[in-house]
Amino acid sequence: MVSSQENDPKKGYNHLKNEKSPYLIQHADNPVDWYPWGDEAFKKAEKEDKPIFLSIGYSTCHWCHVMAHESFEDPEVAELINEVFVPVKVDREERPDVDRIYMDVCQIMTGTGGWPLTIIMTPDKKPFFAGTYFPKESRYGSTGLKDLILNVEEIWKENRKDVLNSGEQVFRVLKDVSSTPRGGEIEAKILEKTYDTLSKTFDYEYGGFGDFQKFPTPHNLMFLLRYWKRTGNKNAVHMVEKTLDSMYMGGIYDHLGFGFHRYSVDPGWVVPHFEKMLYDQALISMVYIEAFQATGNEEYKRIAEQIFKYVFRNMKSPEGGFYSAEDADTEGVEGKFYLWTKKEIFDALDPDEAELICKIFNVKEAGNFEDETIGEETGANILYLKSSIGELAEGLGISRRELEDKLETSRMKLFQNRETRVHPQKDDKILADWNGLMITALAKAAQAFDDPKYSKAAEDAANFILDKMCKEGRLFHRYRDNEAAIPGNLDDHTFMIWGLLELYEAVFNVKYLKKALKLNKILIEHFWDEKDGGFYFTANDSEHVLLWEKQTYDGALPSGNSVGIFNLIKLARITEDPELERRSIDLERAFSTQIRRAPIVHTHFLEAIDFKVGPSYEVVIVGDPEADDTKKMIQSIRSHFIPNKVFLLKDENVPDISEIAESLKYKEPIKGNATAYICTEGSCKSPSTDVRKVLNLLDY
Repeated sequence: MVSSQENDPKKGYNHLKNEKSPYLIQHADNPVDWYPWGDEAFKKAEKEDKPIFLSIGYSTCHWCHVMAHESFEDPEVAELINEVFVPVKVDREERPDVDRIYMDVCQIMTGTGGWPLTIIMTPDKKPFFAGTYFPKESRYGSTGLKDLILNVEEIWKENRKDVLNSGEQVFRVLKDVSSTPRGGEIEAKILEKTYDTLSKTFDYEYGGFGDFQKFPTPHNLMFLLRYWKRTGNKNAVHMVEKTLDSMYMGGIYDHLGFGFHRYSVDPGWVVPHFEKMLYDQALISMVYIEAFQATGNEEYKRIAEQIFKYVFRNMKSPEGGFYSAEDADTEGVEGKFYLWTKKEIFDALDPDEAELICKIFNVKEAGNFEDETIGEETGANILYLKSSIGELAEGLGISRRELEDKLETSRMKLFQNRETRVHPQKDDKILADWNGLMITALAKAAQAFDDPKYSKAAEDAANFILDKMCKEGRLFHRYRDNEAAIPGNLDDHTFMIWGLLELYEAVFNVKYLKKALKLNKILIEHFWDEKDGGFYFTANDSEHVLLWEKQTYDGALPSGNSVGIFNLIKLARITEDPELERRSIDLERAFSTQIRRAPIVHTHFLEAIDFKVGPSYEVVIVGDPEADDTKKMIQSIRSHFIPNKVFLLKDENVPDISEIAESLKYKEPIKGNATAYICTEGSCKSPSTDVRKVLNLLDY
């Protein structure tokens, strides 16, 4: 325990100095006497009769940096905060349980949310004020942080009863909002309703959904691919292709170093917020992989592989896990690392190369965008395309291949030049849930592209998580500096199970199936709501934050319950276990009422409903994995877009696969040849050694 004298913010550090989170460490030398979330802070607040000033953010958040520089590094503001409050700092990525609860509070109280998240609450964690970013001084009708602190101080002293009543009211509303009335099973017609809503909100000019800021929302696109597969509706796949093409052409894509930025502030995908998140790379690459399988467009494969090239170069730890994020800001300026003046491009390239790059990527002498968060007309340019490479080549009167070769030569020169700049800060903590998503993406790539380097990377990450982030059989959320800490939440378990199931299908190593089943057993034991069904976000033996929450909303990431129902359905089909099937139905009923009310924000959950409604397939190949006929049959299935399937390999030399499901014991190769056993819609077809017949049975 560090003494209170040692934790003196006036001496340059506070109670965050021994934390592992890069975000908390960023604030360890603030004059604000920050505490990490924990009993010490709450006991101090109770003893000193002070409210809690809770500030939640993350290391790559631009406005978190702005508020820190303006206020938390300012001695005058810090003195006010320390006098009136017990200040607590939380990394939302380390403690998503805390963040989720108080983000819900902010949205209830203000109608909006975001980071930095500012909550003022009683010592028993009940909030009575919420907001996001506050400037230091009041301006333009907006309350500044200094005035806010003084107002709260007065209210806390003079109107304590009103404050406590307000906290109780917010708590009651939060409980009501968090309740999940059960309903019946979800009908197939909801898939049509969801497609209709997506088609009405789709931006047919630029792709994506909505007409202001643009987020990739990969689960919407994956839903549309499945809807197209189900119905043959060409507009569904058009919406996917239009969005993926526009995203790639826009400034949201890093055309030099690859990978996607978080989102764009404009409808045309041009001006991004420049942070790069691991989960975005994982989820977006999944869509490009599935679009490649569905359409055969090699461009989508190339983009997915570029994303992985970025991830391997910038986000992969030596131990095999993947880091969390890279910052939007460099040297206090958002996007500085990624922006170019025309002069910088001419200094880095030969004149002919520079002219071509400026033409292709819309580089202007005065800059090609204005954004008050980055700076007005500094001559800065975002590299983006107005047309596809094929159209640009046609306009230049050269072949696409020739243009691609020219661009690649210049790209490498610009990339090497950019590498000499000050790099954005990397958040190098390793999170189990986000790694589960990246394992899933890599395993999908290994199957679709028939490339073992992706399955190797997925195995390295999975083995790292299972070896280093599991203690006494339990999964932990965060790893940094050789320490696994913070008990795993719902997303950690469901995302890792998803990754392990995809990894099994990529390498057919039964140990990953067994690990998935073990994690699922822990999930049911510690997260399942025995009364109403569904999974809580935190385990029954974890810290109680304010209330137990169950969520299905698919936001930037799919919800743990959305992934959880998919896992339950797949594991039930794999193991032939009716108990898992029953739980998947209970989970569906637990949330069906709210999903019917707003299907558009539950598209990943509805992918599971699409799987359940069918047609879906249980595919078992019996054969030697090293034999040519087995390899041919496996790859012929993998090369097609068949999302609603479970896929097993029975190798006669690996008997433990038969422990997974009883019927596997009785599946044998026909005349020593690779043989496919396919079941669908509750009936099993005749086994076949003919690849063409197998694909016909799978609707290809």
